[in-house]
Parts: sequence; structure tokens; C-alpha cells
Amino acid sequence: MAKAAGKSAYAQAGVDIDVKMNAVGSIKQMVAATKTANVLGGIGAFGGLFKVPAGRDQVLVASTDGVGTKLKVAAMTGRHDTVGQDIVNHCVNDILVQGAKPLFFMDYVGTAKVDPEVFKSVVSGLCKACKENHMALLGGETAEMPGIYPAGEYDLVGTIVGCVEKSKIITGKSIRAGDIIVGLHSGGLQTNGYSLARKVIFDHCQMSWKDKLPGTNQTFGDALLAVHRSFLKPVSALLANKVNITGMAHITGGGFQDNIPRVLPNVVNAEIDRASWEVPTIFKFIQNQGRVDRDEMYRVFNMGIGYVLIVPKRDLMRTEKILRANRQPYSIIGVTRKGTGVVTYKN
Repeated sequence: MAKAAGKSAYAQAGVDIDVKMNAVGSIKQMVAATKTANVLGGIGAFGGLFKVPAGRDQVLVASTDGVGTKLKVAAMTGRHDTVGQDIVNHCVNDILVQGAKPLFFMDYVGTAKVDPEVFKSVVSGLCKACKENHMALLGGETAEMPGIYPAGEYDLVGTIVGCVEKSKIITGKSIRAGDIIVGLHSGGLQTNGYSLARKVIFDHCQMSWKDKLPGTNQTFGDALLAVHRSFLKPVSALLANKVNITGMAHITGGGFQDNIPRVLPNVVNAEIDRASWEVPTIFKFIQNQGRVDRDEMYRVFNMGIGYVLIVPKRDLMRTEKILRANRQPYSIIGVTRKGTGVVTYKN
């Protein structure tokens, strides 16, 4: 293959190592700002080093997830700083369900060709969320694979490691009939249901991301890119004040029907009162314009409830007081009843 002036054969094939390494070098200062006391060494080594947490019976809790087709909306709008926050906060919530606090995070960015500005914007979001959740961005991988990823697109995946004392792991086994279900409000779709949302909004309704969501002052782009909230702060406050949380669920793909049963004993049901909170406009638009069955909406989307707490009735007043003090919007959305470990709906 003839070599273009100043351009390597690999670069001509679609992978420019110099561009990639310069992009990685440009984010080192941002990543260093997420360093915590237990981080040993810096970014750039073959592996990230982290001191094992002190204390008795510390259990490591890990989770991996991706942003999914929300990335299509980021590409459409040219806004890439929020998706990094999305994946960090999503993973924080996943391990928080078991009572774990985050220690460090690692990311994977796969793309056809590294765009330095897009890459830097994505990492800025990762770093912002890591600092807000008091954990380190310990390292990651950036892979250029033309032919695997479409030109101009990328994938974003993250892995989190946290810890919890063995005696404080929350499993849901202590949930009893009569416990109260508290829903913490989401900021939007979080990171789930975007394939259906995009089909309804952009394909069926022929809307632009710049168009206003009817009944709001938000554009569709703003509504769809709303950051997936971390619930670490309010839940940590509840645990620090010894509220007896018997179970928690992160409402992600599968909605209420598939996520809440993951923590239910097989002797109780979660009865959700769908009239107990105001469903955000973006979900109503998708349901009405897409003619989506109501039950399917509650399985695909979070419908405005991003995270669920289950507490004994005697702990409810204290739970509400702490949530209000932490400015966490919430609704009392249901109760547990004798059953077989499934979700049922009232209204």
C-alpha cells in the first residue's frame, strides 16, 4: 500500500495512533482530579492500583453497564458531556441497591475513529460524576475499530467497584408484608428505553431534537439528555441515620415489573399505585403519540421513578424527613402485600 505523505499505513487504514494518544494525554489532568486517598499511582499504567479498604469483613461489589442508544441522541445534538455522567451514576445506583459505596470506576470507549473533542467531552462527564460520587476514575480503554463501529459513532461502557460491610449488605430478605414503597423521582428516561423513545419522537412524529416538548419549555434534546441521577447522597443519609431499609431497586431496563422482584422475597408482592405520582410529560408524549400500551410503558421506562426504597411503616416518617432534608423529590408509591414475589398495579 502506498504511504501518504506523513501518514502511516495504520492511519490510512483508519486508526491513527498519534491522534488517539494525544487525546488520552489531554484528559490526564481531569482524571487526576478524581483521585482519592486509596489510589496508588496515576493514569497510564497497564493496570490501576487501589488500596483495599480497611475494616472488618469488607465485601467488594462490582457492576458493569452501558449508556445504550442514548448515545444516538448525544450524537444528534452534538452534546457529549452528559453521557459520561449517565454511565457513572447508573453504575453507582446499581451497587447502592445492596448498600455499597463506590470506590473506583473504569470506562471503555469504542469508536471507529477517535474524535479528540468528543472524547474529551465524554471524559469530562465521567470525571464530574466520579467527583460528585466521591470515587476515582481509575483507568479505562479507548479502542479504535473501523468496520466494527459506524463512522462518527462510539460506545460507552463502565465498570464500578464499591464495598460494603458484610453485615450491612441489603438483600431484600427482610422485606415483610406491610412495608412501604418509596419512589425517588428520576430526572427523565435515565439510560433506558431510548430505542422506543427515538422511534416515536423522531421517526413516527418526525420531530427534531430542537423542537419543544409540548406543554414544556424543554426541547426534545434537553428532555432526552437529562442526566441519569445518582441517588447515593439521599440513600447514604438514610443509612447513616440507621433507617431500616429492607430493600432497594434501581428502575432501569425492565421497569417496575422486572427490577423490583429482584429484591422481593417470594412471599410478598409489591403493589404499586400508579396514581400516586405525576408522570413526567416526556413519558406521556411517548405513550400517547406512540400508542404504547400502559403496562408496556411501565416495563420499558421508569415513568418518573428512578429508584425504589422499601421501609417498614414505623420508619416512614423518619425516611421522609431525611429525604426532604437532602432535597430529594419522592412519592409514596405503594406497599408490600402477601404474595409470590411479583409487582401488581393499583390504578
